[in-house]
Parts: sequence; structure tokens; C-alpha cells
Amino acid sequence: MNSYNSEQPHQTGEYLPMCSVVIPIYNGEVDLPELLTCLVAQTYPRDKVEYLLVDNHSSDRTLAQIRSASENSPITIRPLSEDQIQSSYAARNTGIRAATGEIIAFTDADCRPQPQWLKSLIQPFLKPNIALVAGEITALPGDSFLEQFADRQETLSQKHTLAHKFYPYGQTANLAIRRIAFEKVGLFRPYLTTGGDADICWRIQQEYVGNIEFAPEAIVQHRHRATFKELESQWRRYGRSNRFLHELHGVDLMPKITLQKSSYDLGRWLVKEVPKHSIKILLGKASVVDLLQTPIGLFTANARYRGQHDAKLSENARNIDWM
Repeated sequence: MNSYNSEQPHQTGEYLPMCSVVIPIYNGEVDLPELLTCLVAQTYPRDKVEYLLVDNHSSDRTLAQIRSASENSPITIRPLSEDQIQSSYAARNTGIRAATGEIIAFTDADCRPQPQWLKSLIQPFLKPNIALVAGEITALPGDSFLEQFADRQETLSQKHTLAHKFYPYGQTANLAIRRIAFEKVGLFRPYLTTGGDADICWRIQQEYVGNIEFAPEAIVQHRHRATFKELESQWRRYGRSNRFLHELHGVDLMPKITLQKSSYDLGRWLVKEVPKHSIKILLGKASVVDLLQTPIGLFTANARYRGQHDAKLSENARNIDWM
């Protein structure tokens, strides 16, 4: 059953519940200054929101920076620490347990929430049947052709995860959940290393706690991967996520990528697409990104398949934490 609700809420009045924003941080001292600037700029009333910044056993000055920010910032920052389990999901659970808000929102240290982010993310909860709200993730400006490729593909957009054929879900880079949902289905699986955002959204929908809605004006920006090494790591993680979700929920695995299929696609690219796009580039009607779409797509697909093939779900990753 797909319970994704794409309708926007009726603007019958402001809905301003107490909100807790949970942000797991691992070795984030470089990202923290920009992140804090974005949090201070939020238009949501400051007396209605607390920011729980959870250090996940960092080896840099992250925790010291968080503590300093809590003493000097005009917004309410609560420094927390999760040093027992090295996992963003365990860190989020630490934040959830400490949160006082009716709505718990999530983003990441390397994200840049835009000023209207939180206000737009909370507004759909005016509808009592909404348990989850996913905002949009857009790209920070990038110069490399890999970043331009990912931007063209809208790799980070929530529209991909919200269209999942099993159940829609939102990525924790931009997601809000009613507190009562955690009380009913449990928290994140703390030992899961990827796929936990889909898992929690699916558990909430499967238990009929409530539906999920998309808030396109609740925008956070995130940087695309700029090197092939970073791109490979990203897509291998997607593959591992698919394997874990297959083990936990029975979702379909990605079909095997054969040498025959890859050779056919590459040959078709060389014979048909390279000449066509080369002429367009000379005429100023295309770019190198257009020319390289097929080989980059093959690269990411193979990385994802390898990640899926090599992944193994540990037994403790099945465990669910509770409030």
C-alpha cells in the first residue's frame, strides 16, 4: 500500500508546535560554522524549537564546538554525545530520547537548511493523519562535471525515494516525524549503517500510524560528490541499503549487471551518442555532461550492484531501539 500524500495542507492557520531538530555529527568541525548559521537563520519561532546536536564519538573538536555554540548562540542548542555506538542512527536515537518536541525533525551536519526549511516542514502536520513529512534536497553549487551530472539527474531529490514502489520514504537529511510515531513503532535500528530512513518510514506506515507528505518548499541543500572515489562510495552505500532493506522488508534486489548488457550499452554510446553529442557540443547546444551520461550511469550502476552483492546484514542490525 502506498500512503504518500502529495496534496499540500490548507493554509487555515499557523501550526506552531514545539519542535526538536536532531542532527548527528561525526568529525563535523568544518561543517559546523555554516550549519549553525543556517539554524540561526530559521524563521520558525525560536521559543518553539530546540536543536539537539549529537556528537557521535568524533576525533576532532566537534563536541567542544557544539558546547561553545550552546553557550553563545541566540537559539536553543543542546549538546549531546553518543559514544557507545558509531552510527548516525544511534546518535539520532540519543537525540530523540532527549527531545521535548511534539515533532522531531532531522537533517545532517553537511546540509544547509534554508531559512523557511523548518516552518515549511512543520506546516503539513496540521493534518492529523500525517505522521511523516519529507522536505526537498537540492544541490549546493558545484563546478566539477560529476557534480553537474548529479545535479542534472537530481540524484539527491526526495522525489526518487517518495516514488519507491514498496512504500514512499524520506531521507533523514530532510525529514520530520511525530513523536508519537516513535512511541508506537520504536526508534531507528542503532546498528544499521544505511537504509534506516526507509526502514523507520516503512514501519510507521505499515503500522498505520499515519501517512507521509512531501513539503517541496522545505529545502535543505547538500553538496554532490565531486570525485569518482566519492561517487563510487555513495552508490555502493545505496547498494548496501538495498540489500539490508531486502533482508528486513523483502524489497526487490537490483538485477545482476551482466558484462553483455554493459558492453551493449557502452557500444551503443560509442556508435550513436558520442557522434551526436559531439556535434551538439561543437554547436554549443550540449555539454561534456551530456556526452558522458551513459558511462557515468554505468559506473554508478555497477558500484551500486557491487555494494548490494558484498553487503551482509549483521544480526544486531535487526534490533530496534525504544524510547
